[in-house]
Amino acid sequence: MIKLKVNGKNQQFDGDPETPLLWVLRDELDLKGTKFGCGMGLCGACTVHLNGKPMRSCSTPVSAAANATVTTIEGLSPDGSHPVQVAWQELDVPQCGYCQAGQIMSACALLAKTPKPTDADIDTAMNGNLCRCGTYLRIRAAIHKAAELSASNNAAPAQPTTKTSRTSTRLLPNKK
Repeated sequence: MIKLKVNGKNQQFDGDPETPLLWVLRDELDLKGTKFGCGMGLCGACTVHLNGKPMRSCSTPVSAAANATVTTIEGLSPDGSHPVQVAWQELDVPQCGYCQAGQIMSACALLAKTPKPTDADIDTAMNGNLCRCGTYLRIRAAIHKAAELSASNNAAPAQPTTKTSRTSTRLLPNKK
């Protein structure tokens, strides 16, 4: 029996300890936000936090999470008010959205370690996260925006938030 804490809740898994954490999250715990991309830990779509550090859940056996804390995209903020999520929405980062949970989790880990990252910091930290839609410049801009939001809110970037409302000052273009 493997015991772990996922998104603040104690969980147990009674199965093969070599089962990838991704499949325990998705199939056993019904947390579908973490995506399967490559199955080899190369694309970043499956990124979650293990004890606050980003890791690829598709190539990490659930046994590596025994007695550890796992945070998925669902546990980041129950209402989407985490500064990184707000920045992603305000800057319209996703196109198809498939890779975005992993991108967001990697961005949160970066901001927890480096609250005011440079472009080079962002590029290095996000290098292992692939986006087939090519939204890399928007991702970089959103990370800078999230850093600003975190600083102005005095929020800890990698910790779940409890703020329940958000507003966007972004104006939509007029349609002709």
